[in-house]
Amino acid sequence: MQLSDYGMSRTRGYLAHFELDEITLPAAFDPVVAAAEKLSGLITSGRARHWLEQVPDPKIEAWVETAPDEQLRAAMVRYSFLVQAYVWGSPEAPVHLPANLARPIVAIADRLGQAALLPYSGYVLDNWARIDKSGPVALDNIRMVQNFAGGEDENWFVLVHVAIEAEAGVLLDNACRLIDAAKTGDTAAAEALLREMDGAWERVYAVFKRMPERCDPYIYFHRVRPWIHGWANNPALGGGLVYEGVEKWAMQPQALRGQTGSQSSIVPAMDALFGVRHSDDPLKAFLDELHHYRPVPHRRFIEDLAAQSTLRAFVAGSRSESLKAAFNANVEQVARFRTRHLEYAASYINKQAGSIPGNDPDVGTGGTPFMKYLKKHRDENAAQTM
Repeated sequence: MQLSDYGMSRTRGYLAHFELDEITLPAAFDPVVAAAEKLSGLITSGRARHWLEQVPDPKIEAWVETAPDEQLRAAMVRYSFLVQAYVWGSPEAPVHLPANLARPIVAIADRLGQAALLPYSGYVLDNWARIDKSGPVALDNIRMVQNFAGGEDENWFVLVHVAIEAEAGVLLDNACRLIDAAKTGDTAAAEALLREMDGAWERVYAVFKRMPERCDPYIYFHRVRPWIHGWANNPALGGGLVYEGVEKWAMQPQALRGQTGSQSSIVPAMDALFGVRHSDDPLKAFLDELHHYRPVPHRRFIEDLAAQSTLRAFVAGSRSESLKAAFNANVEQVARFRTRHLEYAASYINKQAGSIPGNDPDVGTGGTPFMKYLKKHRDENAAQTM
């Protein structure tokens, strides 16, 4: 396995190999990009839905068939933000998504093999740019290109995720190398790779714990989170959202899952590599469903890791206590990361008061209760050391 086979790299991990501000869409998208770039102003006007209904349909069904991947993903960022703003930009959620937005996003999503609403890839992985193009992908040198309402809290929430994904590139690259080390029985190489991963986890964790610096829990819950909900299990939308003008759905409501950090592929890849298993529960079923919301190459990477990794058996059969210690350190690092995620889920969501329609503190943006099962998955993870 090599990261390049999946469009990934050691320096960027799952992040896009391009930067959004470097991608130019065809002229037919000019009104779409213009609306997306002034989306914060449209939202502040209180009439976002009215303005977005005026955006012309660029009739891109033929274009998507041959469009470059970079342009497709850039268009997905723009359209997914417009769609979310249309749905959640007024006090009452709509029953229908108008055809001028529905047809293009479905055409783009179908070509990408993803769902036709805001995905984690559109919110985070493809929605960033370096400020200094000669500098690294790091928190002090990146910006969020496409916003909803905007502001420091929204930017910081996304950029912390971007920086985490960049740091995780070492984890993913070493995962590929560990597949080979386990197959060839190279204990020294496996231990060195695992120790390097332990250091990378420290850098990931250092970024993650900075979330509270510029993203306040109250602001997140009330002004950032409302835009990223989906249509599944959301009482504000009933049975889902009707996509007008999309023949294949025949005006039937679609109950699609909302954007969530659980769509990040870092932890699932580590579970696949380390052979960590979770017993059946509603969150596991939800995460299994979310797997299909990821970009196709990232799905394939996780599936190939799970199919090819013999690392757990190799370590278990080794006489090297230092190899087992290095393996356990990484399994514990994943559990530690899950613990921090659980703490943020409590402070940023579960403990927030003043639920508004569609923004329930007991339900995740993907549309499922989460606190109980996040704890269970963390505990199951921590229990599977050697």
